[in-house]
Amino acid sequence: MEFRRAAVSYFLRGVVSTLCKTDCREFKKALSKNKPMIVAFNHINFLEVPILVAYSYPLKVTGLAKSETWKNPFFSFLFNTYRAVPIERGGAFSKAFRKIREAMDNGFFMCVAPEGTRSKNGVLGRGKPGIIQMALEADSPILPVAHHGGERIWENIRRFRRTPFHFKAGRPFKIKFEGRPGKEEREEILAEIMGQMARLLPVHMRGIYARHAELECKHLEFI
Repeated sequence: MEFRRAAVSYFLRGVVSTLCKTDCREFKKALSKNKPMIVAFNHINFLEVPILVAYSYPLKVTGLAKSETWKNPFFSFLFNTYRAVPIERGGAFSKAFRKIREAMDNGFFMCVAPEGTRSKNGVLGRGKPGIIQMALEADSPILPVAHHGGERIWENIRRFRRTPFHFKAGRPFKIKFEGRPGKEEREEILAEIMGQMARLLPVHMRGIYARHAELECKHLEFI
């Protein structure tokens, strides 16, 4: 499996390099300085996940994917190569949480897109609170990561240009909360998590979390 992960990673790098000029040095440095944890990233299009897993090799990086995606043989091969964790649409997440913890215990960083869907234009969208429960259940810190440039991929492809793809990593943190947060606390914690991602983006891409990018965090403990 290790040889397969290496081969696929180098293949993906070759494919991506024809489309993009990618700078992942800061992201890879942040991973190498930390133990396996949840990586929260903004979701623009289809490119960031192949870049994250391939350019971080030989570090172990995986992520979540909708279970129905395994029906596609190509995606099934890729997801199994990187030991992705399937998520049932509208189902219970307890089984997925166990697999997430198991993946991190086996040395994998777990990439999660709190927005839950692609923005396409690069502006940070509204996050979903699942990442809070995930971090608390797995007792895992969160590393905020943000990227930009990929929002122009189709425009650049039409013009036969390579797309600059910039990744930035912030400071890892743990959620500081005893017990199970209520609705109000969840909203506050989520805004702080998304704010940490927003501050890594250009101001015009921070969306509804522009204000939270500048505020102090009362629910996050930086490590």
